[in-house]
Amino acid sequence: MIETRQVVKRHGSHTVLHAVSVQIPDHKFSAIIGPNGAGKSTLLSMVSRLDAITSGSAHVAGLDVTKTASDALAKVMAILRQDNQSALRLTVRDLVGFGRFPHSQGRMTAQDLQHVDEALAFLQLEALADRYLDELSGGQRQRAYIAMVLCQDTPYILLDEPLNNLDMAHAVSMMKLLRRMVDERGKTVVVVLHDINFASCYADHIIAMKDGHVAHEGSPNQVVQDEVLSGLYGIDVSVHEVKGQRLCHYFA
Repeated sequence: MIETRQVVKRHGSHTVLHAVSVQIPDHKFSAIIGPNGAGKSTLLSMVSRLDAITSGSAHVAGLDVTKTASDALAKVMAILRQDNQSALRLTVRDLVGFGRFPHSQGRMTAQDLQHVDEALAFLQLEALADRYLDELSGGQRQRAYIAMVLCQDTPYILLDEPLNNLDMAHAVSMMKLLRRMVDERGKTVVVVLHDINFASCYADHIIAMKDGHVAHEGSPNQVVQDEVLSGLYGIDVSVHEVKGQRLCHYFA
């Protein structure tokens, strides 16, 4: 389980997170939603130790992220940030292989290479394995970074807005792949999303944030409600059931 207890984040005199306490369930797909500036990415950064916690605590699989050694934490949790571009000219296979570094320390074994091949296959990247990243489309490149995270083979995977710069078809494909990680690999996937309909259709658990607080938390049926989302985003949102899915209309 991922758990935060009274996590506070301040930048100078400005408080970004206000005593946030959440419990994110294991082996589930959890989505963090909310308007810009709600604290979604900040919360993910606190949990993944990409940014320092001002006060409070965060634990992943019982490990205190502020006290656990980096190499031990990297075997439990993988994180993909929004700014995941590499300055190096790498092939897809090279990039995916970086996911094995916490295990191999740069000395790839036959088992490590097998993990690379399995990640490439899972993300349907075999045909692109020897292509350079700068030769790929945005959707292909994002799949390569997801394959790197999968290759790290951690029980917990955290992704900050993985649908950025993807068109509709690639976004749907990405969400299906993340869903498969949970259903077929037993991973715990936590994703920051802007699209509430994707969260509603693919997530098991939703954390809705506003102004640095957790405003609502629960299943899609509990969170994807007219009054909840209207209050969260400050606009009129109506929820309709379409083919068994709760979808939000907010354009008029």
